This record gives sequence, C-alpha cells and structure tokens, in this order.
Amino acid sequence: MAGGGTAKRDAGDSGFLGFRPCSVDPGAVKRRRRGPRNKKRGWRRLAEEPLGQEVDTFLEDLRLQERTTGGRIEDTPDENLFFVDTGHKEKDLKINQNVKKSFWTERVLESHSKVPSPKNILAHQIPNGKKLKRKQRLWEHLAQQGKLPRDVRKAQARLLQPPKPKTKPSDAEETTSRPFYDLWAEDNPLDRPLVGQDPFFLEQTKKKGVKRPQRLQIKPSHAPAVEVISSGGSYNPSFQDHQALLLQAHEVELQKQKVEEKLSRQLAFPTVGEAPTQESTFKELCEGLLEESDGETPAELEGDGDADSQAHRPPGPEKKTEQQRRREKEAQKLKVQQAAERAARKRRQEVFQLRGIRLQVAQRLAELARRRERRRLKRLAEDEKPRRLGRLKYQAPDIDVQLSTELADSLRKLKPEGSILRDRFKSFQRRNMIEPRERAKFKRKYKVKLVEKRSFRELQL
Repeated sequence: MAGGGTAKRDAGDSGFLGFRPCSVDPGAVKRRRRGPRNKKRGWRRLAEEPLGQEVDTFLEDLRLQERTTGGRIEDTPDENLFFVDTGHKEKDLKINQNVKKSFWTERVLESHSKVPSPKNILAHQIPNGKKLKRKQRLWEHLAQQGKLPRDVRKAQARLLQPPKPKTKPSDAEETTSRPFYDLWAEDNPLDRPLVGQDPFFLEQTKKKGVKRPQRLQIKPSHAPAVEVISSGGSYNPSFQDHQALLLQAHEVELQKQKVEEKLSRQLAFPTVGEAPTQESTFKELCEGLLEESDGETPAELEGDGDADSQAHRPPGPEKKTEQQRRREKEAQKLKVQQAAERAARKRRQEVFQLRGIRLQVAQRLAELARRRERRRLKRLAEDEKPRRLGRLKYQAPDIDVQLSTELADSLRKLKPEGSILRDRFKSFQRRNMIEPRERAKFKRKYKVKLVEKRSFRELQL
C-alpha cells in the first residue's frame, strides 16, 4: 500500500499457524533479535527472553537459600537436615551423635543465614559526638601539659587526704549534748544569724517568710465543707425520717411549679374577652384629661374662673409704722425669754426624774444591744448563704431521695444516687470559692447548607 503503512515480512516468518491454541510460528521461535547489549534497553530485552527469566529465577532462589539456610540446600549435609528417630532415646542418641541439637524445634529456631542483619545506624550515633571528640582531644592536649580536669583533681586530692569517717553518736549522747530551746521564742538560736538584718534583704533572700495577708485568714464562707445528708437519705432509713425527706423534696418541687406557673401567666396571651379594643384604649389614654361639669361648656368655665380670680385677689402689702415694728420686736424678745425660762424650769425639774431617766437609758441600751445581736445573727446567716459572684445565681442542687417503692432491701440492690464530683463542684460554689457557671453553648459560625443529591431527586421523580 502507498505510504509504507505495512511492514515487510521477515524471511523467517512463514505465516503458518497450527491448529492447536498453543501452537506458534516455527519460524518466529528460531528468530533471535539482535541489538546493542551495552545499553539499558538491551538488558531489558535480555531479561524478557526465556533465558534471562530463568537466570533471574535461579539467582533469586539462590539468594533466598542464602538468607534462610546459609547456602544451597544441595550442598548441605544430610546430618544438618534430618535425624533418625527410632522411638528409643538411647539408640537415637548413639545414631545422632553428630547432631548438635536433639530437638528439631531448637534447630529450626537457629539462624543459619549468611546475610548479616541490617545495622541500625541511629543506635550507634552519639548526641554531640563531634563536640565530645573535640573536648576529649582538648583534655588530652592539656593532660600532656600537666593540666587535669577539676573533677580529676578533686578525686586525686581526696585520695591523698581521705576525709575522716564521721562517727554517729548514740541517741542518748545526742540527746544530752543537744541544748533545748523554745521554737517560738524570740531568742531562738536558729534566728540569731538573722538578727539585725534588713527585712527587705531577708525577704529577697527567702530567709524570711512573706507576711500572709489578713484577707487570706478569713474564710469566704462559714458553711461546712462537707454537709452530712439527713438520716432520711440513708440506705436503711426509718419511716419518719424518710417521710420528712420526701416532704422537703415535695416542697422544693411545689416552689418550682409555682415559679413556672407565674412565668406562664405573665407570658400568656390575653383571651378574646380580655383583649383591649380601640374604644377602651382611647378611653384609657383620655383618662384624667377632661373634667365633666353640670351643663357648662369649657368656655363658660374659663370666663367664670377669670371673674372670681379678679374679685378675690388679695390686696397688696401695706407699709408698717415705726410703732408696729417696735411692738413686734418686743413681742419676739418676750417670746425668746419665756422659752429660755421654760427650758431652765424643765432642767430643774429633771433632777427629780433621775430614776426614770436611768430606766429609759437602760431600756435604750438593751434595745440597741438587741438590735446589734439581731444584725450579727443576720450577718452570720448571710455569710453562710452563697454570694453573687458572677452574672449567674447559685442554684441549689436537687435533693437525692428515693421513693418508697425504690428503696432496696439489701446493699447489693442499692442504686447510687447523685455524683461526688457534682457535689464537690456545688460545694465550692456554695462556699463562694468559685462563681456559678454554666456549660458553654456551641454556636455554629456558618449556616448549614442542605443539598439534595441528584440520585435522591431522581428517585423521588
């Protein structure tokens, strides 16, 4: 064909195919490709030929035998591969004298490989190896000059002058030789070296403790750290104690129910009959703005008011004479003099009322003491209550109580109530050690986008 689309047939290709599926062209089998062997493609072609595949298989098998058995199995003597087992132990030992191990399992576990195991390079590496080598060479150089490290010099000095062994005195000798002193006295021998030193220096050198603030001496609450539960919460309570605890829990639930009902009433919408109309709303807005009169118009009421105000207008103040002013001054002086005489007379009369005054003073002091005690008791009661430390109020935990039908008749059937962790957490809040908290709410920053899959949409159609 034109264009050279078909290749020429080789001379060895006869173009004949046999009838069997595995039959090949006899001319093609005898044909051998020629090409450069010093190139990588020549190696690849040689490996694809049957002879190359056989060589690779042989070499791979030989490497496997070297890794597992330490050499070719054909060259291994029979004594290392087999042993005679006749059933008699003594006879087997005589026959298998050349066998090193009497058990086949132990021989199997032995390593006969000639290939060494891979070496872990990291296991033989030393951190800062170069630095240590340089340091070692430096000390070798200094040792030639007669200089030794400090620890070596101290060890040599210790060998030349060994320390004297310390003899431990007996308990009786130590007790008699040790002087007695008061630990909290001012002349404590432990504090004598610190006498006369600067307080600031002692605080900075940690030889004098920092003064504890007074606020840390006061507890934030007088409530007990661990409250003992009432006897009604026991695993085997009496009937009266259990009923009292049930009544307490019942009152708590009633209080919660009242709060919920009040909130529901405040938030409830008015009924049709109670809903305000437009007329009632307008009447409520105009309430108190207009006052109705008996047949009088607002204009007439306004005119009458002007006339009455003109008729009953008070006259202006007249000018007082000198005689009137003098008489007013004399009357004022007389009034002050009479008040002073009356006060002096009253003081003279109080001398005879000392007994009654003492009684009034005693009653007043008793009343003040009673009020002071009442305020103190109220303050103590307020100290036991939790304070408002944060934006949330303290919520008392629920009472752990079991109904009469839930009481167990044995400790094996007893069900635990409450949680120790939650109880300790609430105790910290009640004693004002931490503020009341609530669990953080997860808020999604993005909107959830719902996408309907195409396969689901086609199924619906």
